[in-house]
Amino acid sequence: MQPDHAAESQIRALVEAWADAVRRQDLSAILADHDPDIVMFDVPPPFQSRGLDEYKETWDLYFGCNRPSDAFDIEDISITAGNDVAFAVAVMRCGPPDSEFQFRLTIGLRKIDGDWRITREHHSVPATE
Repeated sequence: MQPDHAAESQIRALVEAWADAVRRQDLSAILADHDPDIVMFDVPPPFQSRGLDEYKETWDLYFGCNRPSDAFDIEDISITAGNDVAFAVAVMRCGPPDSEFQFRLTIGLRKIDGDWRITREHHSVPATE
């Protein structure tokens, strides 16, 4: 199977736009490319969110702890894309400008009606013990 470079570019742009929307705390832009049936696993509770309404609620905690000037930066990203299914894995950094807090991001996507939609999202940090 040959890599789909056009799809990889589209997905990279989608993930970068999502990260930019998080930095700006633009909730409608954060949700823009997520499927209504999104399933997300996050670092802080809730452990699992199902559907766009539950996913949307998780951003209240983030916005309460972070300012629009805080980092939400992609430090490394790798994308694997087929014709209608793809995934991206990334190392992200978030928090105040001097923060070194990193987390792992895994996103599953499906091409629906010609557009890439995020159907799965997983944020994680390494175990400390």
